[in-house]
This record gives sequence, C-alpha cells and structure tokens, in this order.
Amino acid sequence: MARMVYVLHYAPDNASLIVRMTLEEMGVPYTTALVDRAARAQDGAAYREINPVGLIPALETPHGVMFETAAILLWLADTHGQMAPAPGSPQRARFLSMVFFVSNTVHAQLRMLFYPAKYVGDDAQAQDRLRAQLTAPDDGAMTLPGALRVVDDHIGTHTAPTAPSILDCYMAAIVRWCALYPAGLTTWFDLTAYPALSQMARQLDTRPAAQAVARAEGLGPTPFSNPVLPTPPEGSAT
Repeated sequence: MARMVYVLHYAPDNASLIVRMTLEEMGVPYTTALVDRAARAQDGAAYREINPVGLIPALETPHGVMFETAAILLWLADTHGQMAPAPGSPQRARFLSMVFFVSNTVHAQLRMLFYPAKYVGDDAQAQDRLRAQLTAPDDGAMTLPGALRVVDDHIGTHTAPTAPSILDCYMAAIVRWCALYPAGLTTWFDLTAYPALSQMARQLDTRPAAQAVARAEGLGPTPFSNPVLPTPPEGSAT
C-alpha cells in the first residue's frame, strides 16, 4: 500500500480528537490544519469548501475529503486493516452496530446537551427541560445514562485484550466530554458507574497515542480517566 499522508482539520478537544487518537494509534502519517473556533472559522466559506456541513473534523485523503466522525473512523480502519473487526469477521456486525449507536445516539445526545438552543431555541426553561431529560437516570429510556450503559455492557464483554479499537477511541472522548461539559452541569455523570468504560479510559491514558494527543491539544496527564479543561497551545475548544 502506498504511504498516505492525511490532513486532519481539527480544533482542540472537538470530535477531531477521536480521529487524531485513531491516526496516532495506527501510526500513519498525518498533518493538522487548525479550524479556529474562536473566530468561527467552521462557519466560513473556506472551511465550508472542505466540509459543507461546517462541523469538525474533516479529513483530507488521497480519495477526497471525508467528514462525519464515524465514517472517517470506519474508512481508516478498513483502509489500514486496523482497530476494527475485518469485513467478514463474525464480530463485524455487532461492532458496526455499536459504532453507529455511539455516533447516532450518544454523540448526538451530547450535542443536544452542549447546544440546547439549536434544538429548542433561546427559552432557558425549555433548554433546562431538554438537559434534564437527556441526563435523567437510566430507566430503560435512551437517556445519556442509559445509552452509556449499553456501550459499557458491550465493551465489558467484547473488548479484545490488545490495542484499542476505533470504538474505544470514540468512547474515550465521549466520557471525557461527559465529565467536563457544559461547565457546571456535569453532576449527572460519574465514570465509576460504568466499570468497563472506566477501565478503558485508564488504560488509554497510559498509551503513547493518548499522551501524544494530550500534549498536542493541552488535555492534561489523564485526559480520559480524570480529565481537566484543555489548555491548548493553539486554537480554542469552544
């Protein structure tokens, strides 16, 4: 396979973190291009030429620009034959289901939690109700606690004792964000309530890939198991 060099359009502690972790774990060459959120660069014409939906990340590849986190992760896994069950593997079907569940349910619910005005408008009471519903205790509904339980159960019974998968990289960022954002509204989340995710976060913290990403984005020494707000050397997380 020809050696590929990717360009990751990123902002610190954004969804690009998941792709960056994956690229580091795979050991494939890439460069980064900062999307300056403080200047709303993601809404500008230049970035919209790269990613028409204006979200972060985007990944430039020899086959064109990709966006949507789950699509990028699966394409990388299949292109490089790493970090996911191979097509035809008996584990592939359930693994794909979990990756898309995280993308379509867990990550989507976090976006609602972080940006409620995009979904219910500027009414503060409506925003409070939305956040309360999203973080309600797990009663079988697909609230964030319930969704996290589904993933925790899967990882607890399906994780291989080798290198992390793209699902692990995705969930490491998810549990980090649950613990940090929105500021002052994270009391609903306790990582220790999810033993498999907690163990995964501790293990990933020690890996060279996580340490490299933490240095690059200012995420602190334990970015997933005991996260702190980022102090990035460039750009802004929000």
